[in-house]
Order: sequence, then C-alpha cells, then structure tokens
Amino acid sequence: MNDILLDLKDIWKTYDLGATSVHALGGVSFEARRNEYIAIVGPSGSGKSTLMNLIGCLDTPTKGRYLLNGRPVSEMDDNELARARNEEIGFVFQTFNLLARQTAQRNVELPLVYSGMPRSERVERATEALEAVGLGDRRHHRPNELSGGQRQRVAIARALVTRPSLLLADEPTGNLDTEMGREILSLFDRLHEQGNTIILVTHNPDVAKHARRVVSLLDGRIESDTGNGARR
Repeated sequence: MNDILLDLKDIWKTYDLGATSVHALGGVSFEARRNEYIAIVGPSGSGKSTLMNLIGCLDTPTKGRYLLNGRPVSEMDDNELARARNEEIGFVFQTFNLLARQTAQRNVELPLVYSGMPRSERVERATEALEAVGLGDRRHHRPNELSGGQRQRVAIARALVTRPSLLLADEPTGNLDTEMGREILSLFDRLHEQGNTIILVTHNPDVAKHARRVVSLLDGRIESDTGNGARR
C-alpha cells in the first residue's frame, strides 16, 4: 500500500465576487502520510476551512491536483465522491452534529446505514467504536443525557465506525470547556498511537501542539510546515 495518503499539488481555490476574484488558496502543496498527526493552523481568513473542505471532498479546487489514496479526486463522479466522504474520511465537527432523538448507538451507526451494511454488523461495529472512545456504557443514552465531552466522543466514534483512512477534525474542542477539551485531545493522542491518520484544523496553538506536524497557513499559502513528516 502506498504510504502517501494525501497528495496536494499547486492547489488553488478562487471565488469570483462580481468584478473581482478572491484567492482563498494560492498554490498549496503538501503530502500527508499514513499515521501522521497534522494540525492545520492559521488566523481567520487564512484558508484553513477552504483547505479542509477540499481535503474532505466537500469542495473542488479551481486549479491543481489532489490525490486521495492515489486516486485523482477530480476524476471521481458524484457517487465515488459520496463514497469517499462516507468511507474514506471520518469527519469530526465543532458542533457534534448528532441526531437529538437517537441514541449514541444509532448516531454512530448512521454512516453504516448509508453504506447498506446489515444491521447485525452495524450494531457490532458501532459498539466497538463507542468502546474505543470510552463510551461503551453510554450506548443507549441520547445526546441530551450526555455531557459536551461525551457528545464529542460519540461524534468521534461515528467518524471512526467506517474505519476511514483519515480522521478530519474541525475545531473539535471549540465548544468544550478546558477540561473536556483536554480529554478529547488525549483521545486523539491515543487514536494516533493506534495507527489512525489525523488532520486537525484549528486556530488554537495549544490544540495544535498535540499534533506531530504543524502546517501553518497565511493568506491562502503555506507559511511553514514543521515537525515529523514535514517536507523541508
């Protein structure tokens, strides 16, 4: 298996606003290897969210090449892009995005429902994912019966349940207090040690310190790329 999970070459994203064009990304290039733990950082307007959306196949670049697991994303049709988002990439959002009326178990099962997995296997995989984040005993609780940290753990279990190539997290501690935030970052540390590839998007330097590599954006370009696995 190719060790390179993501390969972005000269990625541009331009938005046309009437008579003017805004370059959200201007020639971004970097690789991410399997089992890396990368933080993408930068101030508001630096291009972090745009880059995250491109990595997550939620948007397409204006120019440049993006290979995911060796495949050009630009050549994927809508069904293949949907499969990549559902199976290759596990998303963790700041706002959890859990279904309020469903139990933790059912929330975690959702990506497997979309992929057509039989119910017995879904239940087994969801239980395993919840146990991996320390919530095996909260399977039948609904989100309003869980703390903020526990809800984020459910969201992480949901991201892990498809056994994705990449865990992509957008400000995962942004809605949590300091102690709960530390718990979630400790969980990411453990998941990385277990072999998961993690890309964390954050404006918080204390959160970024948990990553082994930090890619810093400024004005749509990479300002620095430091740490293990960074290209010097």
